[in-house]
Amino acid sequence: MTETYTGPTQPEDIDDQADLESARLEREADAILMDGEARAFGPRPIHEAVREDALAARDWSRTRADRLRRAVEDEPMRATLYALGLGVVIGMLIAR
Repeated sequence: MTETYTGPTQPEDIDDQADLESARLEREADAILMDGEARAFGPRPIHEAVREDALAARDWSRTRADRLRRAVEDEPMRATLYALGLGVVIGMLIAR
């Protein structure tokens, strides 16, 4: 068995074919981050900021509501007991 010496590896010799997808995703992520930084540092009208915050809050609340709905559907007895316990605690606090 003989080995052929090919010399030092040059950057042009490296084949990145297997890493194309991750490199593409990394470039896209960098572009998204750069776009976000450009918007964050530049002046923007207050109505745009409020609209973006409202959209973010809506997306967050929808995600949480879907998660809660799935949890109640998966374990309805546990959700009922939690609601009952929370109602008792709130009732006791109000009665004070």
